[in-house]
Amino acid sequence: MAQFSETPLMEIILRRYESPHNLSRRDTLKKICLSLGLMQPGDSRDIIVDILMVLEQAKEKKSELSAVQIKEELVEIRKSHGLSLNGTADSNIRRQLKRLRDVFLIEKVKNNYRILEFMSLEDIFENKIQKIILDAVLSRNKEYFNYYKKFEKKEVKEK
Repeated sequence: MAQFSETPLMEIILRRYESPHNLSRRDTLKKICLSLGLMQPGDSRDIIVDILMVLEQAKEKKSELSAVQIKEELVEIRKSHGLSLNGTADSNIRRQLKRLRDVFLIEKVKNNYRILEFMSLEDIFENKIQKIILDAVLSRNKEYFNYYKKFEKKEVKEK
């Protein structure tokens, strides 16, 4: 039997929600995180939303932030919204920053973080997530469907 790895080279989760209306900035970023699979529906652990919000605010000033600065600002945001400080451990913040980097929303420059090239989130989605990640995943999926045709046409025998 042929050996193959079940570890994905790349993966993306996309969810479709209702059209946005009457949402706050934070709630809109939360829907973005949910729609990109960065959070699970009903997940109360939403520190990733505040990390993204801190970096979005820093983008307006064209500034990069260290992980320590991100933590300080997100703690203030969570306090101002009356949210729990659960999930604000340094290790969790670094893990969430890595997840945001993995989907190309942010980048690390030396030891600081910023929204990718200070681009708009919409441009990042169109130019990085849609054109790079999504196209690559769909292309490989299509290869598997085309390969499977050989079994349907009985051109290849089952191993």
